[in-house]
Amino acid sequence: MFFWYLGCSVLLVLVVFRSRGVDYRLIAFGALLPLLVDLPFGRPAIGHTLLFPVALLGVVMVATIGRSRLLRRRLICVPIGVFCGLVLSGAWRATAVIMWPTLGWRFPSGSLLGPWWVVLVLELAGLVAIWIVVGWGSLYEAGPRHEFLQSGRIEQPTGEIE
Repeated sequence: MFFWYLGCSVLLVLVVFRSRGVDYRLIAFGALLPLLVDLPFGRPAIGHTLLFPVALLGVVMVATIGRSRLLRRRLICVPIGVFCGLVLSGAWRATAVIMWPTLGWRFPSGSLLGPWWVVLVLELAGLVAIWIVVGWGSLYEAGPRHEFLQSGRIEQPTGEIE
């Protein structure tokens, strides 16, 4: 479910935060991180807990003490992306996983991915979200695309999303 997490997390943050300082590359990476962390388990585990993004946020905050605000602002995009990934994965539905270890140390059995047809529908929705982001940020043009690849920023048009 690559496109689902990438496209929808970037679109979600783009619409909610509407900030020039966001590195959308790190948002996308953070959204994929729960899947990457839990891949060896083959089921939702540590990467799909609330503890994971909160601990990651704590590490970013402590590691950037005394460093530039720009570095902290950029790195904080990773935990934000992880939170987006948890929302998009529906992690809240598995209380024993999302609240780990407060409800016990064992992870219930399950699958990282749903049935093939659900994955297909979500991937198509993710592609639509990417298409919206590309159009809204004019990433089909060389200048904005270069800016995105270099800094992770997406120049947003003034006005409301239609």
